Amino acid sequence: MSAAIRRSTYAEVRAALLARREIALLDVREEDPHAQAHPLFAANFPLSRIATNAYAKLPRRSVPIVVLDDGEGDAERAAAKLSELGYSDVAVLAGGVAGWAAAGGELFRDVNVPSKAFGELVEATRHTPSFSAEEVQALIDANADVVIVDARRFDEYQTMSIPTATSVPGAELVLRVPALAPAANTQVIVNCAGRTRSIIGTQSLINAGLPNPVAALRNGTIGWTLAGQTLERGQSRRFGEVGEDTRQSAGEAARQVAERAGVGHIGRDTLVSWQQQDGRSTYFFDVRPPEEYEAGHLPGFRNVPGGQLVQETEMVAPVRGARLVLADDAGVRADMSASWLAQMGWEVYVLDDVGPADFTESGPWQPPLPALPAVNFISPAELARHQRETGDIAVLDLTTSANYLRGHVPGAWFVQPSRLAAALDRIPPASLYVLTCATSQLALFFAAELEELLASPVRVLAGGTQGWRAAGQPLETGPTRLASPPIDRYRRPYEGTDNPREAMQGYLDWEFGLVDQLARDGTHGFFVI
Repeated sequence: MSAAIRRSTYAEVRAALLARREIALLDVREEDPHAQAHPLFAANFPLSRIATNAYAKLPRRSVPIVVLDDGEGDAERAAAKLSELGYSDVAVLAGGVAGWAAAGGELFRDVNVPSKAFGELVEATRHTPSFSAEEVQALIDANADVVIVDARRFDEYQTMSIPTATSVPGAELVLRVPALAPAANTQVIVNCAGRTRSIIGTQSLINAGLPNPVAALRNGTIGWTLAGQTLERGQSRRFGEVGEDTRQSAGEAARQVAERAGVGHIGRDTLVSWQQQDGRSTYFFDVRPPEEYEAGHLPGFRNVPGGQLVQETEMVAPVRGARLVLADDAGVRADMSASWLAQMGWEVYVLDDVGPADFTESGPWQPPLPALPAVNFISPAELARHQRETGDIAVLDLTTSANYLRGHVPGAWFVQPSRLAAALDRIPPASLYVLTCATSQLALFFAAELEELLASPVRVLAGGTQGWRAAGQPLETGPTRLASPPIDRYRRPYEGTDNPREAMQGYLDWEFGLVDQLARDGTHGFFVI
């Protein structure tokens, strides 16, 4: 390791967490090894994607950063890369994951652990009401006065859902449920795939004073499946618009909850000041659904729907101790999301008095990137011609393994970007190498590294695999050529419809133990109103 990269100890990191000083503790392994064991606040920040993630997720270049791995050497490479990108306070965790455990640190499994552990703490503290899968099925069978709302993302809901359930992602619940269940005696049931989002969603409605009886579906779709009950597939029931009276009353209720949690509120002058400040890490999030954000949003705000922001905070805000500013057009979603983030130990503010006239930008969020390297491109037509005429060509696809399985250039090899050298040992030599990914954006940042490893020329596919498909070229599907192990994605036991029963039950058992793990770790700073 370069002498310019220092080591940071477990004691130093723990002290920063306890003092709530800014620190980015980054696990630079791929997602699957990260999910096997990591410190509570270690955000997964793969070495493979540092170039495309750093400026968006680490907005202050002088923020203290500590990177870790489990002895693979990725931490040193990541530290060097972050330094090259202009980060001035980068260290490697001494001993990595094993060193953390040896020093007495608690290790956690799975992903999004801070949010999941917090959800379990909420239930343990507030005794959030819940119904079993069998009880909910009996209500459905009896045509009872019940409304079931699914608090996950809409795509998750479409994959599998409870019969009769309507998609209402978590941050929308307080705003939308009054219209879905206008009679005060209607039973409302909130579900997710496992436990966290149904607990947080149920407690959100209770905290906001919804007059209806509210309960979580205990253990979500996992519990439903383990009970031997049938899930629906491909449903499209979504929340509708609400009237101005509902919007106003929900806004007042959400504001009261946020104030109880210690959420701050700021105006436009403070916002402008903070957006220009370079001595503090501040994240700016628009917590509305993507379609609302894309129709119009505030400059400088990233779209992260509020339910997912609470569920996956470290994925978009890996700097623990940073400041968060949330916005939406009515305040309801921002205040409710902020109330949970404040209880999770974040310094969080809601931007007041904003509306459509302030949303002067449109379209999807565009992450800030380093200067794009100069590369030599090859068009889809040229690549197709080379494949037909010579065949002496190797296509390396740096996309995620999930994207690769869904569709890739015929003959392309799946390659982990951080493992280019090892992957080349499995790929037959060729006279021309072509790099691609979904759009080729990531490929741009690895072309020079590949050129250093080869004597043959290297090209980047213009437009990536999406450009290939748009040009009318065919796609190949499945795990046809894996030059790297597909460890970039941890298979969540609550995803999909084909998980083993043992994995689902094991996941629930793990969630039940998180409160005890929090107590042993002692760095979380959570509280429950």
